[in-house]
Amino acid sequence: MLKPSFIPVFLLLWLSALACHQRQSGQTSASAVRDSVPAAVTHPIQPPSADSLQPKPDTPVHLTPASSDSAHQKPADANHAKDSASVAKNRVWPVKFPPLLPGSIFPEHRVVAFYGNLYSKNMGILGELPPDQMIPKLLQYARMWQEADTTKKVIPALHLIVVTAQGYPGKDGKHRLRMPNWMIDSVLHMADRIHGLVFLDVQVGLSTLQDEVPRLEPYLKLPNVHLAIDPEFSMKTGAVPGTRIGTFDAADVNYCVDFLTRLVHQYQLPPKILIVHRFTQRMLTNYQNIKLRPEVQIVMDMDGWGPKWLKINSYRNFIAREPVEYTGFKLFFKNDTRNGQPIMTPQEVLSLFPPPVYIQYQ
Repeated sequence: MLKPSFIPVFLLLWLSALACHQRQSGQTSASAVRDSVPAAVTHPIQPPSADSLQPKPDTPVHLTPASSDSAHQKPADANHAKDSASVAKNRVWPVKFPPLLPGSIFPEHRVVAFYGNLYSKNMGILGELPPDQMIPKLLQYARMWQEADTTKKVIPALHLIVVTAQGYPGKDGKHRLRMPNWMIDSVLHMADRIHGLVFLDVQVGLSTLQDEVPRLEPYLKLPNVHLAIDPEFSMKTGAVPGTRIGTFDAADVNYCVDFLTRLVHQYQLPPKILIVHRFTQRMLTNYQNIKLRPEVQIVMDMDGWGPKWLKINSYRNFIAREPVEYTGFKLFFKNDTRNGQPIMTPQEVLSLFPPPVYIQYQ
C-alpha cells in the first residue's frame, strides 16, 4: 500500500440544479443526459466510518463538484435511429482489432462495475452504500449479467473517481480535486476481496491529462488497475466545469494509450483497459485518429442518463456509429428511473449492436 497523502483543504459545497433540456447547436441526433455529480448538500461530506476497510484521514475533504451541463434533444425521427443502427451493422462493425495479447480482458469477458467516490453518497453507488452492502449488491448484478449472457465470463469492478472536477477553482485555479491515496487503497482492498478490477477515473477540469495521469502510475502499474477519462469535464476553453460540456480530442486519448503502453512494457503487465466516456458528438473529436494498440483495450462508454429511447439513440449515434474498439454502457439507479420508468435490463442492453462489453452502474 502507498503511504496516505491527505488533502488539507476545505471547499464550499455547492451544486447547480441538474441542467437538462438544453439545445446543442448544430446537433440533430439525440444525446442522453449525463449526471455524474452529486446533488447539493448542506452538511460536510464525511470520509468512510471507523468500521470501513481503511482508516479515516485526519482532515475530511469537502467536495464541491461542478454541475452537469446536460444536452437533452429529441431524435429527428424513429427512422433516423433505425438508420444509425443499420449503418453500424453494415458499414463499421466489427472493427479490425489489434492482435490479442495474453491476459487481455476483452472480448472474452464482460466487466460490470459500480461507480462513485467514497466522499459522497450522491456521486454513485460505490460511495452511497457501505462496503458490506455495496459489495454483495455488485456481485448480485454480476451474477445477473452472467445469467443474461453465458458466452462471456463476467468480472466485477469498482470504478472510482480519483480526480473530480470542481466548481471552485482551488489554489492553483485548475478546478479539480485529487483524492488521497487512502481512498484508492480502500477501493483496491475491496476489489481484492472479490478478485475484481479497479478503474481510476479522471475529470481534469482546467488541468490536463499530462498533469493528472502520471501521478497515478504507482497504482496503474498494478495488473488489476485500469484508467478512465471523462471528456465532459475537460474544459479546454477555460470555462468552469459544469457550465458547458467539455471535450477531448483523439490526441488526448492517444496520450493515455502511449502512457499505458509504456507501463505494460516496463512492468510486464497484461493489457490495460482505457475507458472514454461519451454522450454527445463534440465530447470526442477526430475519433478516427485514435491509435489502437494490443497493449491497451479502448472502451467508448455511453454514459448519459435518461429514458430508454434516448440512451439507445445516443449509443447508436455516438458510440456505434463512430467505432473505436470496444463499447460500454452506463446505467443509473436513480436518474434512469425518474417518473417511475424501470432501469434497462441486461437483456435490453445486450440487444444493442454491438453488445457492450463494459457495463457501469451509478
